[in-house]
Amino acid sequence: MELVNLINPVEFKIYLLVLTRISLVLFLLPVFSTTMFPALCKAGLAMVISMLIYSVVHVDPAIFPKTLIGVGIIFLSEAMIGITIGLCIRTFFGSVELAGQIIGFQMGFSMINVVDPQSGSNISIMEQLGYWVAILIFLALNGHHIMLLALIESFRLVPPGFFVIHKLMLNKVLDIGADMFILGIKIGAPVIAALLFTSAAFGLMAKFSPQMNVMIVAFPLKIFVGLVLFGFSLEIVILIVRNYIMHFKELLMSLLYFAGGG
Repeated sequence: MELVNLINPVEFKIYLLVLTRISLVLFLLPVFSTTMFPALCKAGLAMVISMLIYSVVHVDPAIFPKTLIGVGIIFLSEAMIGITIGLCIRTFFGSVELAGQIIGFQMGFSMINVVDPQSGSNISIMEQLGYWVAILIFLALNGHHIMLLALIESFRLVPPGFFVIHKLMLNKVLDIGADMFILGIKIGAPVIAALLFTSAAFGLMAKFSPQMNVMIVAFPLKIFVGLVLFGFSLEIVILIVRNYIMHFKELLMSLLYFAGGG
């Protein structure tokens, strides 16, 4: 009983609000959202980060309603904020995965997909290569530091229990989703164009020289061209990730500003 009395119920509720927002962001991050990362470690890391952020976040205890439905609405609003922040990051890495998937399909790697130990599903080799390169660049350029600072700032822009579905915020989220396809095409455009011209060249060769077995020659050559040009395209990934990180905090702050009522 003495141990129970040491815990202030109001402070514990505030901590749960912070934990809800932090855990949703953490579980949507590219590395931590996988099944390879143990669920117990995810929970422990979320609790530790929430404890650190809780010490610098000031929350008014008067926001807690007296009814169970009101408390559920508050925690739902915290979950929506965490999902909004997490999707901003997840969508960007999805564009890199999209580019790798298209390139792998053009190279003929769609027939030799491998089992991803993170998700348990079949994935493209080129997709995973671009994905992990983007993650390494994101961490090397301190993108995770910007994310943590934005999380702390989110409690000032969007107080716990206060979430507004603003029209401008919805438009911004739709623009982020549209940019995923645009970035994917930008990253994979050089390789896709080169492979298209390679296929066209072999089509012409098959027309003028029917005795040549195009399938045997074209398949390894398309793989060679795709791998070489994809290696050069990683420079584009570096530039895009760097540009994304430069505007990353501004993007999060604008979304949180509209989520807080504008």
